[in-house]
Amino acid sequence: MSFLSIILIVAGLALFETISSVDNAIINAEVLSTMSEKAKRWFLTWGLLVAVFVVRGLLPWLIIWIVSPGLGPIGALTATFRNDPAVIAAIELSAPILLIAGGTFMIFLFFYWLFLEPKYYGFKGERFFQNQGAWFYAVISILLTVIVWLALNKNPMMAFGAVLGSTLFFITHGFKENAEKMEQKLENKMDTVTDTSKIFYLMIIDATFSLDGVLGAFAFTLSVPLILLGNGLGALVVRQFTVSNIERIKKYVFLENGAMYSILVLGTVMLLESFGFKIPSWVSPAITAMLVTYFFFKSKSALK
Repeated sequence: MSFLSIILIVAGLALFETISSVDNAIINAEVLSTMSEKAKRWFLTWGLLVAVFVVRGLLPWLIIWIVSPGLGPIGALTATFRNDPAVIAAIELSAPILLIAGGTFMIFLFFYWLFLEPKYYGFKGERFFQNQGAWFYAVISILLTVIVWLALNKNPMMAFGAVLGSTLFFITHGFKENAEKMEQKLENKMDTVTDTSKIFYLMIIDATFSLDGVLGAFAFTLSVPLILLGNGLGALVVRQFTVSNIERIKKYVFLENGAMYSILVLGTVMLLESFGFKIPSWVSPAITAMLVTYFFFKSKSALK
């Protein structure tokens, strides 16, 4: 892996993590505004360490280790930087299962946003799809059927990976819906909720929202150290937004569109790679940067 590739991957990961965590930053800022200064400092310091090293560091490492148990814990951490033929073979054998699971999750996430989530319309077709919201479950069911059928012809374990990706989507979707209800309850009785309860709530929210970024990271690389570095930098930026610039960020109304179209592209890249297509390492970072830049300037234009 060349130095330029590493720079592109880390930059792409940081950008994707930042843009996909804007909703998380907004929730954090709203809850933090009701907390004492001491509690805010504790969350922004220790909460960041948990978010970066435990969730965005430990989770990718565990995923690689689970899908490639033969690597062992150290091998899962250093696999992409080793030239051992046995390690390379283990990664090549398990990568399609991981990629198809992550790709299915990301594709489902995009279609849920497209059909059901309230949004500012960045493209003309988005209004049409939202008006057809009842078709969401039909569309993803057909997609899952096609993906599983294609996977069965290649590797039965890939079919299991696709089903696992859809399961993860519905589990995290349920947690997010419950988190939204909890946020509404907190808003109604914010004065009676302790700072400790709010901190635990924010950390649970952060862990739930981070799964998108962690799974999307595998479209960029299977290297755990690079995922930790890129997602960690993105998490630092999100914390900075949370503290000082959140109201300004909320005005850029099309940033979420950029994040979701990035998710569609990354999910597609992961699915293609799982079936053996060779996608250059620069493709995911480059397309993510182009989409985010386009929707950033579209938001800026809308402000004027």
